[in-house]
Amino acid sequence: MLRHYENILVITPILSDDQAKKTVKEYENFLIQQKGSIIHQEHWGLKKLAYPIKKKQSGCFHLFEFLFPSNLIYELEIKFKQDERILRFLTVKLDKYGIAYAEKRRKNLKNREEV
Repeated sequence: MLRHYENILVITPILSDDQAKKTVKEYENFLIQQKGSIIHQEHWGLKKLAYPIKKKQSGCFHLFEFLFPSNLIYELEIKFKQDERILRFLTVKLDKYGIAYAEKRRKNLKNREEV
C-alpha cells in the first residue's frame, strides 16, 4: 500500500552543488525503481546548521514529498544511514492534515513563483 511521506535530507557541504543534486537524483531514481512516485521536491541549497553535525557547520537541504510502499521505508532509511554524503535525514508519514498543509504550501510556492 502506498503511503504519503515527506523527507528532508541534509547533505554534506563538502560536495559541490552539482554533486549534491546528483546525490538527490540517485535517491529520486531509487524511489521510482521501488514503485514509488514523487509528488514534489525542493532544493533549498546550502544553509547554516543550528549545531555542528560531524564537525560541519552547514548542510545542503533537500525536501522530497512522495508516495511510497510502507514496507520499503525501512530500506530507504538504511540506504540514507549507509551513505556518508547524508549528514541527517527525517522521514515523516503525512496524515490528512499534513497532506492538506503540503498542498497549501505547494500552492503558495507556485503563486510566489508566478509573481
